[in-house]
Amino acid sequence: MKKILEVCQYGDFDIRFNTDIKPEQLKSVIPELPAKIAYAMTTSLWGGNEASVLAMIRSLAIADFAVSVNRKEMIRMLDESSANLARLFKEAQKDFEANGGKIDVFGPGIMPQNIKS
Repeated sequence: MKKILEVCQYGDFDIRFNTDIKPEQLKSVIPELPAKIAYAMTTSLWGGNEASVLAMIRSLAIADFAVSVNRKEMIRMLDESSANLARLFKEAQKDFEANGGKIDVFGPGIMPQNIKS
């Protein structure tokens, strides 16, 4: 198991971050990670707390933008990157369904019924 990101609050203003991943040692980890995370968010994230998890992810993104040197450039890059990943996901879903697969979409906080591990 690798710790992708751990964020712990020890006091009102004592927030600490940790990760096991060293992008400077393995350059491919950063380009590969968004697709893996997006896949998890569309499958195994369902545990009943996804709304809280997404709220924390968005809080981290807002804080990152707030301290960014070039906020507009960062937002543009994230917009383009996420649009490309969304396009690839849509294509993969269409291919999956074209080959007989079935995709069920559930809203946040709704657990699928009768799922087997």
